[in-house]
Order: sequence, then C-alpha cells, then structure tokens
Amino acid sequence: MFDFLRSFVAVLLLALGLAGIPVVAAADAVTDGLAGLADRSFSRKVEAVAQLGASGDQRAETILNALLDGRLYVRNADSAVVIGEERGKAFLVADPTAGAEAAEAAIADFTKITVNNRMRGAIRGALGALTLFSADAGTRAAAADAVFKTPTADMLPLLDKALARETDNGVKRRMERAWAAVAAVGAGETAERLAAIETLGSFADPDVRSLLGGLAVGNGEVAQAAGLTLRRIDESLVLWGAVGNVFQGVSLGSVLLLAAVGLAITFGVMGVINMAHGELVMLGAYTTFVVQEAFRAHLPGAFDMSLFVAVPAAFLVSGLVGIALERGVIRFLYGRPLETLLATWGISLILQQLVRSVFGPTNREVGSPSWMSGAYETASGLVLTYNRIAIIVFSLMVIGVIALILRKTSLGLSMRAVTQNRRMAGAMGIRTGRVDALTFGLGSGIAGVAGVALSQIDNVSPNLGQSYIIDSFMVVVFGGVGNLWGTLVGAFSLGIVNKFLEPYAGAVLGKIFVLIAIILFIQKRPRGLFAPKGRAVEA
Repeated sequence: MFDFLRSFVAVLLLALGLAGIPVVAAADAVTDGLAGLADRSFSRKVEAVAQLGASGDQRAETILNALLDGRLYVRNADSAVVIGEERGKAFLVADPTAGAEAAEAAIADFTKITVNNRMRGAIRGALGALTLFSADAGTRAAAADAVFKTPTADMLPLLDKALARETDNGVKRRMERAWAAVAAVGAGETAERLAAIETLGSFADPDVRSLLGGLAVGNGEVAQAAGLTLRRIDESLVLWGAVGNVFQGVSLGSVLLLAAVGLAITFGVMGVINMAHGELVMLGAYTTFVVQEAFRAHLPGAFDMSLFVAVPAAFLVSGLVGIALERGVIRFLYGRPLETLLATWGISLILQQLVRSVFGPTNREVGSPSWMSGAYETASGLVLTYNRIAIIVFSLMVIGVIALILRKTSLGLSMRAVTQNRRMAGAMGIRTGRVDALTFGLGSGIAGVAGVALSQIDNVSPNLGQSYIIDSFMVVVFGGVGNLWGTLVGAFSLGIVNKFLEPYAGAVLGKIFVLIAIILFIQKRPRGLFAPKGRAVEA
C-alpha cells in the first residue's frame, strides 16, 4: 500500500511538472513575494511583484488584485501580510495564501501597503503574466499586451511556456512581441538583446516604436541597433499611415456616395435642386430605429437580421415621401429653379419639425448587429472597423443595382430618354410626368437606404441630413451632374483628399480647401469630371 501511494505521488508530481506548474517553487515564490511586499522599499516591492507574477500560482493573482485595490495590509506585530476589508465599523482580515474565512480585527494593528505609479505598472504586467494560460484567447492576448507594456526579465520563463502551448496565430504573434520586448530590455547577453530588437522590427506599431525609443539612447551596440530598427519602423508607420488614410477616405467617400447618388439621379434627370434630400436620408435613419425597436420588442433573438428588414423599409418610406413631394409640390415648379430650391428648403424644415414632434429632439440609439461590431487590427496598429467595411461594400452594391436599373430596365431606358431629350421622349409616347415621379421616388428611396448606413456610424437625430447635404451637392457637381460613375469617382476622390488634408489643416479648414479647389475646377470644367448628355447640354 505504501509503495502504491509513493508511486501515485511520483506520477502526480511528474504530471504537474510536465504541465509546467512549479509545485514547490510556486509556493516558495508566493511566500517570498508576500514577505517582499511587507518591505518599505518600493524597489523591493517591485521585485516582489515580479516574483509573484512569475510564480504562475493562482493565489498570486488574488494577492496582486488586492494590492492594486489597496486591500493589502501588514500586521504590525509580526509583519505578516493579510487581505483587509472595512465593512461598516468592522475590519475583516484573511490570510491570502490559506484561503481561510476572514476574521474581525482592530484596524489600528495593521498598516496598509502603499503603491506608487511604478508599482501599479508592474502589478498590471504581473497580472498579465498570470493570465497567459487562460482558456480564453482574448484573455491571453490581453495578458501578452500587459507583459509587453511592463517587461521584466522574470517574465521570460512564463512566456516561453506560453509560446510553446499557444495554438492561436494571432495570440502567438502578440506573445512573440511581448517576449521580444522582455528580452530587449532585460539584462541578458548583448547578442540576445540584438536578436530581440531585430524581432521587434517586424512589429511596426507605435507601442514598439516607443519601446525602441527608450533603448536607442546612448552609444552602445544595443542603442545603435535600436536606432536603426526605429528608423525602419518609422518608414513603415508612414506607409501604414497612408494606407489608413486611404481606408478612412474610402470609408468617408462611401458615405458621401450613398448620400449623393440619389441626389445625382433627381438633379441630373429632372434638374431639381432638392434641399430636402438630407431629410429623406434622415427618414431612412429613423425607419431603421423603428424597425430595430420592433425587433427588440417582438424578435430579440433575430436582432442581427434587423438591417435586412430596415433597408427595404427605408427605401419604401423615403421613396413614397419623395413621390408625394414631387406630385404635390415640385411638378408645379419645373423650369423655376429658385422657387424649387426655396420650396424644398421649406419642406426640409417641416420634415425636421415633424420628426422632432414624433421622436423628440434628442438622439436615438440605433444598434449594430454582431456581424458589424468589432474591428480587424493589423500588426502595424491599423484598425479596420467592420461597420466601415460593410458600408463600403454596401455602397458599391447600391451603385451596381442602380446601374442595372438604368441599363437593363424599361424605367431606366425611359429615364435616359427623358434626360437626353424630354420633348422627343414625350413625342415617342413616354409619359414624362410618370417618369419624373418614379425618378424622384427612386432617388428619394436611395436617400433612405443611405440613412440606414449612416445610422450605423452617426447619431440619429433630426439634424442628421444637414451634415451631408452640402457635401452631396459638391460630389454631384464635381463628378458631373446626372452621371453615375462621375458621382462614384467624385465621392471617393473627395473622401480621400479630405482625410489626407485633415492631419495638416484640420477637418474644417480641409473642407474649405476642398471647396476652393472644386470652385477652381468648375471654372475650367463647368460640366464636372464626366460631362453629362441631356437637356442642359442641348439648351
């Protein structure tokens, strides 16, 4: 029986050793670490924190959390470290290593262990090290980032074990960055530090740049290598920054495209300056809010599908309002652009006030489905949000559908005929009044669809449309009135130029520069990038 127990214990210890759990060493590390925390020297306390983080013991996480929260005390009588908590007039203490229940004591018999900013950083890094072996990949990634931000040589053994076990490529990449940071700032051999700096050079992100900036001080071999790597990272960051600006510009351009394409149809085919176009966009956004509220109330489990219902609903709502606007007001003002502008501006004010009366003046919350939440982050720190990517793809799909309608349907043929020669189209039997109504309805419906997209990235309020109406007109005029591809090129061009100007001139001044450039461009090409063919040309 004794031989069996001895064999069982040996196998158990072997298994624990293979699992990377230092059985006796962990207990000693926790005990020694607690003793170090009782020291008055902050340097000794930092060493004790690192020792606890490197222990891999779950009890160390409890101790470090208590220290960070200000709940760790030293008993004056014997310098024992305890976890203390005030509950009303009572003061309860517990042994952080035994897991026993708390007992009441006199707070005057204990002294709180104080921490400074240096210790707080070390504690967060140690807590990160303790969660490197979590079952959750996100927790392991966060732990690797925490170790990277507070690198100490004691973390290397834990990182080695974590890297050997890691199967997720994204998490492993972050652990490699943390390992290189620890090795680069550690007190190891020069060759090891140089190799670690070379590894850090493959991570072109601002955090690595900051770390290497601290190592590049001085004239030693390590400082020179850090300086060379730092210059390479700076060049890479400039390149990735340009890529990020292009993405942001395309994202802004896709928003402008959605807001402007409906205006391009009504303005190009009918020659109507519709100042209420922004309010049609706003109606689409509020339709999204109403649809989502219905899903929350009746189908909460299917909330991710709400946008697929909101898109056709917004198209119908804004489209019907547009047809009513054309039949009730605009058709009596054809050929009188100034009166049309004033009338639609008045209608925009009416629609804003109507929405304020129904929904209130405050912003309304519109949620994003789970498949549009989150972002893709590259190793260089470039963040591509899923909702922006979805809007870019969606805007291109909308352009594709409109192109098919204009080229492959009888309505599109009639619209093109009326655009090129209204009188001849009427003489050939095309009902130009009906085409005008359907055209205005199509443009208005697309504005509503734009509102669905904008609700995912902007505040849904009665003033939503006012933010995009001027930019929409600039896109239409710059690209060519009534030209679909001109609107596409104009929207993306203005979006990218805006994003490249903003870091240097600011958002407002950048828009002013763009407006001046468009004015100068129109002086040379009054018809825009793509000259339209239609009534304006023939006139």
